[in-house]
Amino acid sequence: MPTLAYREALNQAMSEEMRSDERVFLLGEEVGAYNGAYKVSKGMLEEFGPKRVLDTPISELGFTGLAVGAAMAGLRPIVEMMTFNFSLVALDQIINGAAKMLYMSGGQCPVPIVIRGPGGAAHQLSAQHSQSLESWYANVPGLKVVMPATPADAKGLLKSAIRDNNPVIFIESEVLYGMKGEVPEGEYTIPIGVADVKRTGKDVTIIAHLKMVYVALEAAAELAKEGIEAEVIDPRTLRPLDERTLLDSVRKTNRAVVVEEGWPFAGVGAQFADLIQREAFDFLDAPVLRVTGADVPMPYAKPLEHAAIPDKARVIEAVHRVLYRRQAT
Repeated sequence: MPTLAYREALNQAMSEEMRSDERVFLLGEEVGAYNGAYKVSKGMLEEFGPKRVLDTPISELGFTGLAVGAAMAGLRPIVEMMTFNFSLVALDQIINGAAKMLYMSGGQCPVPIVIRGPGGAAHQLSAQHSQSLESWYANVPGLKVVMPATPADAKGLLKSAIRDNNPVIFIESEVLYGMKGEVPEGEYTIPIGVADVKRTGKDVTIIAHLKMVYVALEAAAELAKEGIEAEVIDPRTLRPLDERTLLDSVRKTNRAVVVEEGWPFAGVGAQFADLIQREAFDFLDAPVLRVTGADVPMPYAKPLEHAAIPDKARVIEAVHRVLYRRQAT
C-alpha cells in the first residue's frame, strides 16, 4: 500500500467521492485558491472548479447554513472548519438545523452533510483555538461524531461519512496532518461505528481517541518493558459508539483507563466509564480511571500547555493504579 500523510488521505477521500458523485462539493474558508489552511484540499480547485470547491467569506454561521440547505435540497456538502473552535459560531445551524431536521420532518428530509476540520490543541494556539469540543457534539441526537487517528482511518471513515445520509461531525487534528501511514488505494471505506484494536493485551484496557491514541500506544510500549500488556482501543467513532468492542476488551483485561484531551467534567471519557461500570461491573478488578486534559482554558506558554494535556507518564501512572491499587499522589 502507498504511504500517505494524514492530510493526503483526507484529500484522496474527498477527491474520489467528488469524482464518483457530482452532488458532493466542498466549501469553507481558503479551501480553494489557498488549497486549504492546512493544505488538505490541495489541487481540488484545479480539478473540480469553483462551483464545487467554494471559497467562502469568514462567516461560519452563513456558509454552514448554506450547506444545510443544500443538503436538504439533495446535494452532499463537505464543510471545512478552519478549526472546530470556529464551529461554535455555527452551532445554531448544526444543532437546531442539521441535527434535528430528519426528526422534525418525520423522516422526510435527511441532511447528508459532513462538517470537518481540526479540533483540540496544536502548538501554542492558546485558549480560544485549542478546545476539544467532541463531547458537545456527541451529546446531540441526530449527529454522528467521527475522530480518526491514522491516515488509513481518515480516508476510510471520511468516504463513509460523505456517503452517510446523516450529518457527520468529522474532527481531525493539526498535529496529525503530517503523520504518515499506509493507506489502501481506490475503493476503501470503514463503517461508521466500528472501533479498532490498535494494540492487543491482557492486563489492562486503555481507551483513547484521536491524538491520545498515540499517547496510549507510547504508554503501552513502556508498560510492556515492565511485563504489563496493555490493550489499546481506538473508538474512532464517538457516536454511534462501538460498545461491544470496548466491553469485550474490559471483560478480558478486567481493568480500564480512559484517556482524552478534553476537559474532565462531562467529557467523552465519563460516558465510556459509565458504560463500562454499567455493563461490565462484575468483570472489574479496579475502578475505571480517567486521564483528561486539565480543567482550565488552554494556556499559551509551552510548559503550561504540555502540563495541561495528558502525556505518557500520566497514563502509565493510571495503569499502575488500576493494577496495584496505588493511591493518587
